[in-house]
Amino acid sequence: MCKLKKYAMLAIALSAVALPMAVMAEEAAPEVSAADAMFTVNNTWMMVSTFLVFIMHLGFAMVETGLTRAKNAVNILFKNSAIPAIGLLTYALIGFALMYPGEWIVNGVIPKLSALGISCPEGGLTSAYNPGYTYWTDFLFQGMFAATAATIVSGAVAGRVKLGPFLIFSTVYVALVYPFVGSWVWGGGWLAEKNFHDFAGSTLVHSVGGWGALAGIIMLGPRIGKYVNGKVKAIMGHNMPLLTIGVFLLWLGWFGFNGGSVLSADPGAVSFVLVTTSLAAAAGIIGAMTTSWIVQKHPDLTMVLNGCLAGLVGITAGADVVSVPASIIIGAVCGAIAVVSVMMFDRLKLDDPVGATTVHLVCGILGTLFVGVFSSEYSVVTQLIGVLAYGAVCFPAALLIFFILKVTTGIRVSKEEELKGLDLGEHGMEAYHGFQFFTNV
Repeated sequence: MCKLKKYAMLAIALSAVALPMAVMAEEAAPEVSAADAMFTVNNTWMMVSTFLVFIMHLGFAMVETGLTRAKNAVNILFKNSAIPAIGLLTYALIGFALMYPGEWIVNGVIPKLSALGISCPEGGLTSAYNPGYTYWTDFLFQGMFAATAATIVSGAVAGRVKLGPFLIFSTVYVALVYPFVGSWVWGGGWLAEKNFHDFAGSTLVHSVGGWGALAGIIMLGPRIGKYVNGKVKAIMGHNMPLLTIGVFLLWLGWFGFNGGSVLSADPGAVSFVLVTTSLAAAAGIIGAMTTSWIVQKHPDLTMVLNGCLAGLVGITAGADVVSVPASIIIGAVCGAIAVVSVMMFDRLKLDDPVGATTVHLVCGILGTLFVGVFSSEYSVVTQLIGVLAYGAVCFPAALLIFFILKVTTGIRVSKEEELKGLDLGEHGMEAYHGFQFFTNV
């Protein structure tokens, strides 16, 4: 009984000390305003979106590897490992400052590069793009987009491009061309002033990569054995499971690509964009499946999966402004067009092993124009002006870079190396042990 009394007295004494301390701590704790809380939420969602866009690079690697020959798998994986590194570093050095210049040499057309590198302004915010999250989050999110533009070119030139010249092309293209034209819209340039709308980059990212891919295909020529006696010979990809995994990784990543482009965690805007994005992807699959079944007489898995990506690229320009029914139409049309477009490029003897020119260039253009068709806020004419302006700069620039490399270092591997495979020729290793005995696969 005495012990209980003793413990009770001790508890009372401790509480007498603890209560005033708790009150003092509560009084000393700073109040968290609603604005501060929203800033944290917005910034967290933007970082999550950045992670999702980052995982798209793994998706691209899987798609390109699956759609190409096994003897080139290491080469594809190597390029897709190097490109994000090149994209981020060049964007840190020059791209970010060039894309959001604040000042112009020629008003709204030629951005002024005030300084190299990234330099956080006071307070950790940036007025160049969005004050709703930190400067560093802004840079990293945008840097992932820059790297994506260069990744698009990789698959289109697979199986015959020299590694060194390709990496040089990627460096120059993502460091200079991508941010230069990107400043016209996202940097507040002349197209932004004309009310050109590209929400997350159907033109600013995907067609920029698509124009580069088309230039590379033209300068390289087709793979050996692709076009024989005027006929198109199918060169099948070696791994459909990898392709499928890659497409679904890209679909997952698109939740960050488009969802993050809301530039805040606004629940209404983000959820709406995620719905239009997903429905366009689903409709792209159905559109491609139906068209493939009719035209090819059987449902082609590669066409269906590229149809999914076509729908995603198509909706990217207007995911925030078109209606839900319109997003389904956009996805279905892009998916159907993707099947026809792949066949068209083959008829033109433009050899694209993964369909990058179809998915990213053709459907990027369509998606940008569809903004003017399905949204009363924007004009088809203005959207067309933007599409043509990007083509007029990006395609010649890519051709010039490839041409200079062609006449200096050369851009295509030897016939022997192409037949043996770039894994052994460029890297001295194989993706699959013992594979050198099957050099025609």
